[in-house]
Parts: sequence; C-alpha cells; structure tokens
Amino acid sequence: MSDDQSYELLGFDNVLLPVGDLGEAVSFYERAGFTVGFRLDEAGIALLKVGGETPGILLRQEEALGHRPPPWPATRVWLEVPDARTAARELRAAGLELLDEPFSVATGWTVEVADPWGNVLGFTDYTKRPELGRRA
Repeated sequence: MSDDQSYELLGFDNVLLPVGDLGEAVSFYERAGFTVGFRLDEAGIALLKVGGETPGILLRQEEALGHRPPPWPATRVWLEVPDARTAARELRAAGLELLDEPFSVATGWTVEVADPWGNVLGFTDYTKRPELGRRA
C-alpha cells in the first residue's frame, strides 16, 4: 500500500453471527445477558449491545442454517465480564449449557457457551491481571 493510501484500524464496528432463526437467537442471547439494541425482523437482523460501546454483536438470519454443535476449533468471540465464574453460574441458572467448566487463562478465568448454530461466546475476566481490564 502506498503512503497516500494508508489506513488505520480504529476499532470494531460489529461482529456478525449467522443464525437460523432470529426469534430463537434473540431469546438465547437475552438469556445469556445481552440487551437488544434494535431488531429488524424484515431484514433478518438484531443488534446485541456489549457494555457501553456502540458496536455490538449483529445476529443475521440465514434461512438455510440449521442447528449444529460447535466445531473445534471454532471462531470465538470473547467478552469481558467482572467475574467469569459468577457468569458461569448465571448462565447455567438461565438454562444455558456451558461448553466446559470455567477454565484458567493468563488474565483470569473464562467460560464458553455455544448458540444453537455453533457460534461460540466466551465470557472472560481479568481477575489475575486487573490492571488490563476495563475497570482497572
């Protein structure tokens, strides 16, 4: 790329996840703690808010996409939470199945869930490295 055509990455716009049924997906993600920013059924999309940030997770309905188990390895979207072990308890209480028990990572703990279409979300904390977290 030449100097006059350089660009910089400013941050995320949205992360798009394909789902087979928008209503079922919104219900799943609300149980996982997300708030719907907007939903346009006629366009087959819904935006889930993530913290106070403008970008979010955009669910996009794909008619031919059926339920499927998460592939391994799969693309994963990890979101910061204050405490992943507490998140695990709350996810279970909401009727969601964890992919595994919370596991230790370099910065703290993480727990993962998969939606019915195999999209994997991780909820991770910075309890071992609080200076790196958003609430440092």
